[in-house]
Amino acid sequence: MRIIIDILTPKQCMFFSRLSERLRCRGHEVFNVSRQYREVINLIRLKGLEAKIIGKHGGKELIDKLRASASRILELTSYFEEVSPDVAVSFSSPEMARVSYGLGVPHICVNDSPHAEAVARLTVPLSTKLLTPKMIPKRAWTKYGISAGKIIQYNALDPWAWLKDFSPDRNVLSGLGLSDSKPILTFRPEEEFAAYLIKRTKDRTSIIPVIEEILKENLDVQIVAIPRYNEQVEYLRNHFKDRILVCHNSIDGPSLLHYTSVFVGGGGTMTSEAALLGVPTFSCYPGEPFIILKYLIEKGLVNLERNPKAMAEKILSTLDNIEYERSIQSEKAKRLVETFEDPIQVITSEIEKTI
Repeated sequence: MRIIIDILTPKQCMFFSRLSERLRCRGHEVFNVSRQYREVINLIRLKGLEAKIIGKHGGKELIDKLRASASRILELTSYFEEVSPDVAVSFSSPEMARVSYGLGVPHICVNDSPHAEAVARLTVPLSTKLLTPKMIPKRAWTKYGISAGKIIQYNALDPWAWLKDFSPDRNVLSGLGLSDSKPILTFRPEEEFAAYLIKRTKDRTSIIPVIEEILKENLDVQIVAIPRYNEQVEYLRNHFKDRILVCHNSIDGPSLLHYTSVFVGGGGTMTSEAALLGVPTFSCYPGEPFIILKYLIEKGLVNLERNPKAMAEKILSTLDNIEYERSIQSEKAKRLVETFEDPIQVITSEIEKTI
């Protein structure tokens, strides 16, 4: 079987690299495609993944998003003609879904984000199957125009696909100039360019006031920020100067999280990763908590706090009792993942049933 997979974000790179590997081991021919987007291109190189670059990220403005998507549809159509795929797979890629539908190629959609309404509306109704975590009820998807019978659920959070056999690499510390002798506080801003957050972030990522509150305490800690966009890189560097470490190149995220004392996230994937790795995890997500975030909060694995001062106080309290807090978090995470299945195995099986 010839299978084309679209990789648009760092999370998708982690997830689909495992899927590509599994499919190739089972004798299938896999064609990975991506787009020009700083974090993704860097991570593809870091992981040694082969992918044809088609089109670019549209940026923050809606008009630019539309133009980039329209252009990418045309380029992707030509590539479909070249490789003649039997099945297409994406994490709700509007371009992949549209081209697949237009050319009569079955599209397998993987998605754990029904709160991302724009891409869901553009992809879910055009998909042959939708694969999604069991924690997300089918009714969250059927409102977008797909029948419940086309929805296949797996009992796991997506990051489990690459964390289930994860081993940390200490080289991530030396590569970033960090030491495990002092606490490491890692921050990940929200997707402020995502369509579902554009009107909420007001051009200032929510991690900034939290970091400012921490810096006021003059603690002997190492603060690391992992921006998503070049604009975030420049803003954070200009704002904090050398008071924090701002990562520009892609890094081994899970390994950094393993050595992190406390994680603060404005998004979803790294927040889930940190929580499942047993790291005391806080969220400053600026919108209404999405389903997966609510699930992690209910399981006691994530603490949602939007007030910067209150967040800083909670972080300081956690650092004061870090060994205890870490052991509690690790035990909760261990009990949860013991019930998980392998998402890649489920998705591979459904792909092979499609033709």
